[in-house]
Amino acid sequence: MKVEKLIFVYNANSGKMNAVFDSAHKIFSPKTYSCSLCDITYGIFSENKEWKAFRNSSNLELEFLHKDEFLKDYKTKFSNNLTFPVVLTESLDVFISTEELKALKSAENLISLIEDR
Repeated sequence: MKVEKLIFVYNANSGKMNAVFDSAHKIFSPKTYSCSLCDITYGIFSENKEWKAFRNSSNLELEFLHKDEFLKDYKTKFSNNLTFPVVLTESLDVFISTEELKALKSAENLISLIEDR
């Protein structure tokens, strides 16, 4: 599948208070944290270094949205059957599913999957 743009949708809402809550959740109850994409691309306080290097060097256009931002911006275009987190193509086809993201263990695994597809 040839793609030029990927839309990454986190299973988290935007805003500073939500970011604080998410960081605390990662610290105190990491096994129940519901955004595997956040876990892969961000640590508790900063972006994963390997992921950031990939993001900065990629030829793909990458868009990153929180769940509430995606639902607002794409509400007339997306399928209600989506689960989050998810990676979509520009045409809003699923590129990497929620289940696939849950199975990934590292930024390197995510990068390899993107490059393979």
